[in-house]
Amino acid sequence: MTNQLAPISSTIADPSDDSDNIHLSQDPPQRIVGILQQLGPGLIIAGSIVGSGELIGTTKTGAEAGFWLLWLILIGCIIKVFIQVEFGRYAISAGKATLAAMDEVPGPRIRGRGNWLVWYWLLMFLASLGQLGGIVGGVGQALAISIPITDQGRAFNEYADAQTQFAVTQAELQRLRDVRQSGTARDETATRIAALERRMITLRSDVARVGNAPPKAYDAQIWAAVTAVITAAVLMLGRYGAIQMFSTLLVAAFTLVTVLNVMMLQNNPVWAASATEIWQGMQFRLPPGDDWKKALATALATFGIIGVGASELVAYPYWCLEKGYARYAGPRNKSEDWVQRAQGWMKVMRWDAWLSMFVYTFATLAFYLLGASILGRTGLNPGKADMVRTLSEMYVPVFGQFAQPLFLFGAFAVLYSTYFVANAGHARTFSDALRVMGLGAKTEKGHWRLITILSGVFPLMCLVLFILFSMVYEEDPAALVLLSGVMQAIMLPMLAGAGLYFRYRRTDPRIAPGRIWDAFLWVSALGMLIAGVWTAYSQLEPWISSLFGLAAA
Repeated sequence: MTNQLAPISSTIADPSDDSDNIHLSQDPPQRIVGILQQLGPGLIIAGSIVGSGELIGTTKTGAEAGFWLLWLILIGCIIKVFIQVEFGRYAISAGKATLAAMDEVPGPRIRGRGNWLVWYWLLMFLASLGQLGGIVGGVGQALAISIPITDQGRAFNEYADAQTQFAVTQAELQRLRDVRQSGTARDETATRIAALERRMITLRSDVARVGNAPPKAYDAQIWAAVTAVITAAVLMLGRYGAIQMFSTLLVAAFTLVTVLNVMMLQNNPVWAASATEIWQGMQFRLPPGDDWKKALATALATFGIIGVGASELVAYPYWCLEKGYARYAGPRNKSEDWVQRAQGWMKVMRWDAWLSMFVYTFATLAFYLLGASILGRTGLNPGKADMVRTLSEMYVPVFGQFAQPLFLFGAFAVLYSTYFVANAGHARTFSDALRVMGLGAKTEKGHWRLITILSGVFPLMCLVLFILFSMVYEEDPAALVLLSGVMQAIMLPMLAGAGLYFRYRRTDPRIAPGRIWDAFLWVSALGMLIAGVWTAYSQLEPWISSLFGLAAA
């Protein structure tokens, strides 16, 4: 397969045709080295996951819930892979892209304009554009902190740095004093307390010097605009190989830094995550106190975008088609040769899905532990104009004065990777959705031209949504990300149902999985149903309570 991004058809070949395009088929690799060379779609998906779900949603959940919801985050990473593989299995079996396949699911439909599942996907898609607006806003924040453009931007950086450092130092000092009172203090604890007390005097002076918050700066919006324009240009000229390599390198670099940060943090008695706290987080319990509903709502919204979120479940078969898994299997026919090729490429796809799952699960756990260990203990909650700056504090205990520049590079890398990859996927899914709704291009050439145009349009639309949100509400990229998470979490049960429908009604039975896989598939679907219903209830519950309150009055 070349690296040129091929246009996606609703069907790549007539499954009943045993002769058309048969020369494109290719035997699957049998050895591990050959299988590894054919991986890629899962790594692209991992590149679009880590930036929003892990860096923003997961750490925010840790900040609000402490270690208590570690179990929910872990389940959110693992449980969806079974449905992901079923979507990929049907793509190989029928050669159909996701939206065309979803349109086959029974239920209400508008003739020639898609069914209920496609239309809800469209609503979720619009929310995901807002999510990418939050992501490009995060990129803008990282660049505004690193390279402020205006005097107001520099003044805001000085003010926010002073406030954040004061809060973190005060929290660390209090924790050390608690350790000293508990009688478990090390010899160097007293020395560290004395140093922090001296530093608090300096920080109080800095806070007093910078005074109140300066006038609003627009450096983040300016940098977000520059990022969006560059991304639009790059994606319009994009190639599959470039997207795969770019996302993989950026995510891998920052993930390794984050994992190293967590490991080194365990040598710090103030911030280390104890075995007791981790065990506490794995006991399927909710956070204590009055704020557990808020923390749970954040966790459920995060559930929709960590691991393989609803958007990634829809996008994954497109990347599998572009990688060539279905084309290499060849058009479906009655021969045993097709069955063997399809099963072989299914094996490659399972390797791709599971290895990418280990990558993003490892990253997710690292981000969650950082959020719970540092942000949760200091009372800092990433959001609004200070989102990126607050997140950078997770790296200070280990990397000290190098923490902020190191994190800002990493945050830019991971957030931009998500922005880049997700917009590339959106161009493909939306163009296919238009075709399913009878509004798309009629020819393959026109379909590819539309993908190219949308690759340039969507990054700019995300920018517009971020700027409009900043004008109407106080700048808060995290809110845009979590809003999309809610919409995706609600769609998870729908996609689980679609996956089961593909498995039992549409996929060629000759490449069907065994009973053990089916059992896990049903567990996965049940878990996604619970998460989706719970998310919907958590969002509607305040309205329901208010409605009943008015009725009672």
